[in-house]
Amino acid sequence: MALIVQKYGGSSVADAESIKRVAKRIVDTRRAGHDVVVAVSAMGDTTDELLDLANAVAPIAAPRELDMLLSSGERISMALLAMAIHSMGFEARSFTGSQAGMITDAHHGAARIVDVTPVRLREALDEGAIVIVAGFQGFNRDTRDITTLGRGGSDTTAVALAAALDADVCEIYSDVDGIFTADPRVVPHARKLDTVSSEEMLELAANGAKVLYIRAVEYARRHGVLIHARSSFSSNEGTYVLGEGMKSPRAAEGDAMEEPVVAGVATDLSQAKVTVVGVPDVPGKAADIFTIVAKSGANVDMIVQNVSAASTGRTDISFTLPKADAATAIRALQGEKDAVGFENLLHDDQIGKLSVVGAGMRVHSGVSATLFEALSKAGVNIEMISTSEIRISVVLRASDIASAAAAVHTAYGLDADGEATVYAGTGR
Repeated sequence: MALIVQKYGGSSVADAESIKRVAKRIVDTRRAGHDVVVAVSAMGDTTDELLDLANAVAPIAAPRELDMLLSSGERISMALLAMAIHSMGFEARSFTGSQAGMITDAHHGAARIVDVTPVRLREALDEGAIVIVAGFQGFNRDTRDITTLGRGGSDTTAVALAAALDADVCEIYSDVDGIFTADPRVVPHARKLDTVSSEEMLELAANGAKVLYIRAVEYARRHGVLIHARSSFSSNEGTYVLGEGMKSPRAAEGDAMEEPVVAGVATDLSQAKVTVVGVPDVPGKAADIFTIVAKSGANVDMIVQNVSAASTGRTDISFTLPKADAATAIRALQGEKDAVGFENLLHDDQIGKLSVVGAGMRVHSGVSATLFEALSKAGVNIEMISTSEIRISVVLRASDIASAAAAVHTAYGLDADGEATVYAGTGR
């Protein structure tokens, strides 16, 4: 008998019929002899609707009260799911994040897990109950306040529970059959991967792949949790995310797994580009600029500095960051314009980032040449380039992202014979 942690996203529990379908899947797992712990998200677009309500009554909501409001969405879905399981003749007990022992820091809206003490969950499991936990939320011991974990927090909840309970596997359910070589909404002929390394998954998640959130993947890698990403709309086996030393449950004895050259192509339309024009080309100016940006709370991604013009002794520095952070970063830089000595700021929110990820890049040549040749043949211009050991990222026009992703995907031989199935529509 295994202990299985399952996580169901908003699209999987979007309405009453979906909740009953999920309840049946959970009950089937229990009938197979396994202990089951479930982390569940709010129904459908509930979190966005609650945010809209908050904005309607208070344009700048108090962080503590916003967490109280947003955490209610998961409490609704956990109780309804437990009711559905009860109606099928099985005992289920629902728990809020605080009841489940999810202890976090005091940072409202983006709290981080500092400890998990699942005493009540273990007691319920020992008594034969199916455990349902509200994802996305926790409790701070010092302030005794409810906190939320930020976007993707239910994924992190599930992985943290799996680590604390020493579960055999953490199944993350969404509306696609697993992790694909590209977003099937962008590249219809994307191919489902049987396995992907946690290192590759971290890069994919950090660069736009939305099927798993980066914090959950990092938590799983650090604590040795096996993730199985699969669909709640089918019984198909999904994709296993393997940490160091892990072997896929579907692998035959003696099988050797060679790392693929390219595991996937990720796209991201959530970033903007800021260019600091006419920066004096002297030591310390880049440090000044990015210290200001850091103090504004913006998270910088890619950075490019041009060669300075000999006639002026000035250069341009461009960087990308989330669109939501751009206005704050620009205001902070404008406030220090005279001190830094730059001439102007340019803002561009019509960019997209395309990233090619693969552990095999370390030992195979020609990966970058294939990327650039594919983009050239597609008539796509590159604005910025960034690399790591297992990733190459380029910034393009947002309008070119879909065609560029399809061209690159084909160039690396990643296309499947048929089109991927998307059961709902968001990928979560």
